[in-house]
Amino acid sequence: MFLIIYSIAYFIVFRSWSPKIRPEASSCLISLFHGSPAVFLASFAIFSDQNHGFSSSNTRTQNLVLDYTISYFLTDLLLYFIFYPSDIIFIAHHLATLFVFITCRYMVFHGAYPILSLLILAEITSFCQNVWTLATARRNDDDLAAKVHAFMSPYFYAFYSVVRGILGPFFVYQMGVFYITGKADNVIPRQLWISWMFVVITAIGVSILWISNLWIELFREKKAKLEKKS
Repeated sequence: MFLIIYSIAYFIVFRSWSPKIRPEASSCLISLFHGSPAVFLASFAIFSDQNHGFSSSNTRTQNLVLDYTISYFLTDLLLYFIFYPSDIIFIAHHLATLFVFITCRYMVFHGAYPILSLLILAEITSFCQNVWTLATARRNDDDLAAKVHAFMSPYFYAFYSVVRGILGPFFVYQMGVFYITGKADNVIPRQLWISWMFVVITAIGVSILWISNLWIELFREKKAKLEKKS
């Protein structure tokens, strides 16, 4: 499904865009088709399970959402191998994410609640991020894109900072406190949940570094504009 969406985006929706940014723009479109739906699907899967917890067994609905997300990341990873094989950080992120989802879905059959909760926190900013990314790609040659980018940047950065800088770390803290007690060791091996924690903490750290650099860049641009006016 995601390959079909990507093909439509690459050959039809963004056919007039520069070849340099068409792959990224097309990736944004498949991300849009994954991100927002994943938030609603994961929320439904979690709250439809009255017994959900950090070590609860996966329900059928939760497994379907995990499969949906795995298919997206596999597709996007394949496309990055084709178009951006040198983007080691992004490829490593996708491989690590797939490791977490696949082991949860096909190895231990437990832990969907925390994994899908983290998916919600990761994808709740997806729509804003993809629109912002598309606007950023065209802001130098399109006035509307430049206006959208300028308008969205501070709001998107603030939203992203709250989710990735506050809500995400708080949930990971709760997750770590539970797992470190050993209550899940009989269904999720200690080595595995430690690996999950390492992947998640690393991803949050990279996200915080990324948004921090964007804030610095924004403030520099604002400062430069003020100095130019004065």
